[in-house]
Amino acid sequence: MDDGLYESGLFAAEAQEKAQQHLTANAPLAVRMRPRSLDEVVGQQHLLGPGAPLRRLVEGAAPASVLLYGPPGTGKTTLATLVSLATGRRFVALSALNAGVKEVREVIGEAKRRLGRTAESTVLFIDEVHRFSRTQQDALLGAVEDRTVLLVAATTENPFFSVVSPLLSRSLVLQLKSLTDEDIRTVVRRAVTEDRGLGGTLTLAADAEDHLVRLAAGDARRSLTALEAAADAAASTGATEISLATVEATVDKAAVRYDRQGDQHYDVTSAFIKSIRGSDVDAALHYLARMIEAGEDPRFIARRLVVHASEDIGMADPTALQVAVAASQAVQLIGMPEGRLALAQATIHLATAPKSGAVNFAISAAQADVRKGATGPVPPHLRDGHYAGAAKLGNAQGYRYPHDVAEGVLTQQYPPDDLIGVDYYEPVDRGAERVLADRVPKLRRMIRGEQP
Repeated sequence: MDDGLYESGLFAAEAQEKAQQHLTANAPLAVRMRPRSLDEVVGQQHLLGPGAPLRRLVEGAAPASVLLYGPPGTGKTTLATLVSLATGRRFVALSALNAGVKEVREVIGEAKRRLGRTAESTVLFIDEVHRFSRTQQDALLGAVEDRTVLLVAATTENPFFSVVSPLLSRSLVLQLKSLTDEDIRTVVRRAVTEDRGLGGTLTLAADAEDHLVRLAAGDARRSLTALEAAADAAASTGATEISLATVEATVDKAAVRYDRQGDQHYDVTSAFIKSIRGSDVDAALHYLARMIEAGEDPRFIARRLVVHASEDIGMADPTALQVAVAASQAVQLIGMPEGRLALAQATIHLATAPKSGAVNFAISAAQADVRKGATGPVPPHLRDGHYAGAAKLGNAQGYRYPHDVAEGVLTQQYPPDDLIGVDYYEPVDRGAERVLADRVPKLRRMIRGEQP
């Protein structure tokens, strides 16, 4: 070999290595601290314990395509990388934000050629797979089916809402959980002390660490991003410690995890309504705040309050429906952010109101009978009699007008024959409905001509 060519090649290799070292040194702290082995992964023990599916996959014992579903910062990208490293497979990463069918087919084509030439398999990692259209997801099916690629897809949204059924059926769906406070604390402490992190050049005050853990809300990436910003701020002033004041000055708000089309939307809404139903006003306000901060449509929140006012309060507090409707109208009239006050007022009113499901149970029971065919003829005396010939048919004959008697209530048949004596509405002995719990049985006896 020509010495000049050898030397130029050697210099090029050295330059490439130095360039890579420079990129690594200047990478964000969250990238530098990414776990390099399963032993460095924190959390997710339900998936990484002995014999667990993800551990077996990472260790190469059970090749299968997987959908990693979980909140941000829980290790989805890290685990995908570990799968390829542990099994010696080629690793290709695509983001659904900027890749399309063309890019997917190019990766699959290269994976087939490589498999044929060298028997080397390819791990295809697709981040935010829920952003792929149905057509883009369908383009993966064949390659996943015949294992041309081992697909590891990550999503922050419930895949049962956002991933096509054929792809779901060909993959293991593994749900990652938010990291605990202790998990986040471990991540932060490693980043402070390890050479690839801050390397011990700065210390972290205990209250500052607590604040970073709280701000992270279970997201390791967020904790490291916040730590890096605080470290830069501290270093710029010549400080040797990252104080609470420094962290508060650089990061002042925790992330609100919420997706308006997926399961977080339904889970938070469900918790909101169940907290109101359970009369926990503080929990109800918490979930209301989460929806507001996440940008949920305030009209949607208002609609849920209106429904709840009848479904779970009803006649125990007849004003609840009025308050909920007024809040809905106020939101449409004044918009946000001021509309939050009307929503909060309605939430407090409904959460603290006496509860009754009697309205819901009554209409549900009546509808159930109708669906079963209990729809006998309307009694003749109740039928419409305004048209010519109605009297000849016997319609509206013998109807008794309640206002003709002093009590305003008289004995008369109102339901069809097969529903005489059927009770749908059962008032509870709470709130304003307590009065009805006593009054309704008396009314029934008078209408049915029963003895008290």
